[in-house]
Amino acid sequence: MFKEFKEFAMKGNVVDMAVGIVIGVAFGTIIKSLVDDILMPPIGLLLGGIDFSNFYVVLREGVASPGPYAALADAQAAGAVTINYGVFVNSVISFVIVAFALFLVIRSMNRLRTKKEEKPPQPPEEVLLLREIRDVLKAT
Repeated sequence: MFKEFKEFAMKGNVVDMAVGIVIGVAFGTIIKSLVDDILMPPIGLLLGGIDFSNFYVVLREGVASPGPYAALADAQAAGAVTINYGVFVNSVISFVIVAFALFLVIRSMNRLRTKKEEKPPQPPEEVLLLREIRDVLKAT
């Protein structure tokens, strides 16, 4: 059973998938930083200094201190039950950016793939040699 598992785990597809998942997680971290630190501040500034991550609805005030709360972190620290729709908006924007980035990567890979396929495949060297011999025999 261990031998079968080892063969399964060492197949190329499994290793490729693992590498893809690790790179995907790292890419997700970069995209999250891009959205939170680069894109959302100017969007919030254009909308009058709005910070989407602080958009929430208090369902039940916290036990430690009653509302109103200045920020989501204050509400959570007080133990309030909240619906964090601003965080959801940030997540949707992150998803759209990741989807668009993957679209661009796949699109460029498909273009490279079609350019490769347009080249006629070169026959093996043996076939070329046989063709030369045939041409010489025809000429004589």
